[in-house]
Amino acid sequence: MTNGDVADALAAMGPRLRTAREQRGSTLTGVSRATGISPSTLSRIETGRRRPTLEVVLQLAEEYGVSLDELAGTASATGPRTSALRRFGDDKAVLPLTRYVGGLHAHKHVLPAVEEPPARPRQVSHDGWEWLCVLYGRLWLALGDQDLVLSAGDVAEFDTRHPHGVANAGPGGPVEYLIMFGPQGERLRPRTPPAASRAEQQARG
Repeated sequence: MTNGDVADALAAMGPRLRTAREQRGSTLTGVSRATGISPSTLSRIETGRRRPTLEVVLQLAEEYGVSLDELAGTASATGPRTSALRRFGDDKAVLPLTRYVGGLHAHKHVLPAVEEPPARPRQVSHDGWEWLCVLYGRLWLALGDQDLVLSAGDVAEFDTRHPHGVANAGPGGPVEYLIMFGPQGERLRPRTPPAASRAEQQARG
């Protein structure tokens, strides 16, 4: 790694730490309670106004469940995926589909089956833009005051500054869905071949 590479990695560390925290749905106050690092210090690190020490990076990597390579942006996208599956307190399983933190990245989420109708999902908000696609089951998506129940094949996209949360719409089986998350202002750009002209269609026919 050259001096320039090191400088670039350090400059990107703050936004990656913020992204990792937001993926967990954690607040600065919650992380502060868990790690003993003050919210103001965490905020300055995330905004690039302060460089984190190795001790702080190790603490936060453990708290967020990410590797140092991911935070540094040096993880190989084709590297081994051992222990990639992460589980959270609500039994949700998350499988990262990209090997880095920051920029556009994707995860597969699995919510376990529920026997009783769930409570309304807890909502969070943060910078970014999210695309969600249900693969299996029924997903309850709460967007502010709006409630949507998505089934397999349904897709939603929204500004994550808007309060949002999800839950298994059950009762029934588990729910599997894909999430793509990008920075604020990032949007998917559909690329499709141009439609053939009427003359070309007639020539082919």
